[in-house]
Amino acid sequence: MKEKDRTVLVTGAAGFIGYHLAERLLQDGRHVVGIDNVNPYYDIRLKEARLARLEKYPHFQFDRVDLSDREGVRRVFEDNHLSRVVHLAAQAGVRYSLENPFVYADSNLTGFLNILECCRHHAVAHLVFASSSSVYGANTRMPFSVHHNVDHPISLYAASKKANELMAHSYAHLYGLSCTGLRFFTVYGPWGRPDMALFLFTRAILDGKPIQVFNEGNMQRDFTYIDDIVEGVVRTMDRTADANPAWSGDDPDPGTSYSKYRIYNIGNNQPVSLMQFIETLEDVLGLQAIKEFLPLQAGDVVATYADIDDLARDVGFRPGTPLRTGIERFVDWFKDYYGYNG
Repeated sequence: MKEKDRTVLVTGAAGFIGYHLAERLLQDGRHVVGIDNVNPYYDIRLKEARLARLEKYPHFQFDRVDLSDREGVRRVFEDNHLSRVVHLAAQAGVRYSLENPFVYADSNLTGFLNILECCRHHAVAHLVFASSSSVYGANTRMPFSVHHNVDHPISLYAASKKANELMAHSYAHLYGLSCTGLRFFTVYGPWGRPDMALFLFTRAILDGKPIQVFNEGNMQRDFTYIDDIVEGVVRTMDRTADANPAWSGDDPDPGTSYSKYRIYNIGNNQPVSLMQFIETLEDVLGLQAIKEFLPLQAGDVVATYADIDDLARDVGFRPGTPLRTGIERFVDWFKDYYGYNG
């Protein structure tokens, strides 16, 4: 592997997925440049703890940069010889987008444009970027396929992720930039985000407080363990996106293109009901949850279910960590990190 190919930029390196990916790449012998603005969307101490673990590796370099800072992002690209960019930084959260919409424009739109421009001007061989299962929006045909039309998002967050896919395609078309978008499905695991269900439920159950169960519990999610997400990213990262020679404008395939552009789902391909998820967590904890049943929240979808055939065919990988195994690993980490005994 050439020295240039050993260096990867990971945006959002202080985040949940970014931290795990950066650590995996460092363990694989790669050099990682991480950037993050370490914003206070959730507990900064958790982000700093992730960074502290990464900074123990000699080949990790970190720059505290906001994606919307055009000059700051440009300096990162100018100061490093980057062949691969994995763009994971974004303002996350469906419900948060209802209250703070302008943050999503700054981070997810302007920030992504800055990344695209820098990839274009610095001859980056492959841009891999995080999309989301939320782009499927009002779609009800299951399982969700990258070959389905996704023009009906039901949250601004989802719309911003769909916009990222469109922006990336335009750069693939105009400048020959190889772009791969990855639609992640409900990621969970150790060092996870405190605003996600598993984190919220675990803390509440251990503290004897009620958990909020939306849509009266009638929801399904394709829960995907973090190690499976990272494996999917690593496998796609070094496989640059190619044009689809069979692509036709008369019957356009949303998942591929005549340009160097591909979209993949990364999901467990086994949707689980919210109530089954809660029951598994209760069993692992040995405690019963106090459940507060609530209606469906604005912007939420009732079910997600990933078709991963394209991912399996092209990179030879299917996520497969059992739900209980993943929850056990999370609970072990959570109790250790937050000092719960017993």
